[in-house]
Amino acid sequence: MPVEPTFASVRSDFIEKTGLISQAEGLPRIAGRIFGMLMFDGEMVSFTEIATRLQVSRASISTSIRILEERGLVKRMAKPGERQDFFQLAENPYATMLTGIQKRTQATRDEIAQTIKNLPPAADAVNRLAAYADFYASLDAAVAVALDEVTAKPTR
Repeated sequence: MPVEPTFASVRSDFIEKTGLISQAEGLPRIAGRIFGMLMFDGEMVSFTEIATRLQVSRASISTSIRILEERGLVKRMAKPGERQDFFQLAENPYATMLTGIQKRTQATRDEIAQTIKNLPPAADAVNRLAAYADFYASLDAAVAVALDEVTAKPTR
């Protein structure tokens, strides 16, 4: 008979998976783990508590928090009477993530278009590069639809 996973093991697995997903997208794994923890737990957490819960050095937490703040995914908070900083998931971080994807997609498409512009019209590569630019234009359109959906839904 299979053993049902505990809440703690499901939480831990989710946090680790989020770290791996973030790492695959070019972020530090610790940043993804912090993001996953804040998302799963849904509470404001102190800097020290993040380090303790994730069993990670304060230096790694500091670097990763800075990245998450710069990307608009995490918000720094203060509690009256407390000296240390607290952190929570930013409001609708998924719209922020999609906006970043859209900016990178548009920049890539524009770079390809500039390359095409610099080529003679009869160059052999023009059609292949135009198809590549069209791919990014389609991706941009799909991200725009997703962004509209994410921003239209109330946050939970």
